[in-house]
Amino acid sequence: MIKLDAIDLKILAILQGDGRMTKVKLAEAVHLSVSPCWERLRRLEREGVISGYKTEIDLSKLAQAAMVWVEISLRHHSQGDFINFEKHISTIPEIIECWAVGGTIDYLMRIVSPNMEKYQELIEALLGADIGIDHYVTCVVTKIVKKPGPLPLDSLISRSPKRK
Repeated sequence: MIKLDAIDLKILAILQGDGRMTKVKLAEAVHLSVSPCWERLRRLEREGVISGYKTEIDLSKLAQAAMVWVEISLRHHSQGDFINFEKHISTIPEIIECWAVGGTIDYLMRIVSPNMEKYQELIEALLGADIGIDHYVTCVVTKIVKKPGPLPLDSLISRSPKRK
């Protein structure tokens, strides 16, 4: 872990809310001149703390879609089984997130599909792909109650072990 001070944390918190903010506005918001603020930002990018900038798209404005969470359990649990599964699903654009998890399942995936019929075709293709799926559970999203938000940096970092 890298050493962050209060200004670094403020830069990160601000950029989580507005990644397109100009360098000048960001510098003003953290009470620095542009050059030192820019240097801090470049350091955060270089050290991988900031891994990218993305645009949030409101899919409901573009198309109707089905969002589905799927719990996946594999038949076997060797390293090769996990690698085979992960390699295959990483090629499928409709699978927009996949998390390896511990507990009663092996993976949790979020899938966005044009409709439930296309989702079912995708699941059937996965089952027929010989990637080790033992069973799956589908949870259809009926309403988004809370979207992913900014990380609670202050509470996470203040409780973390000592950083370098």
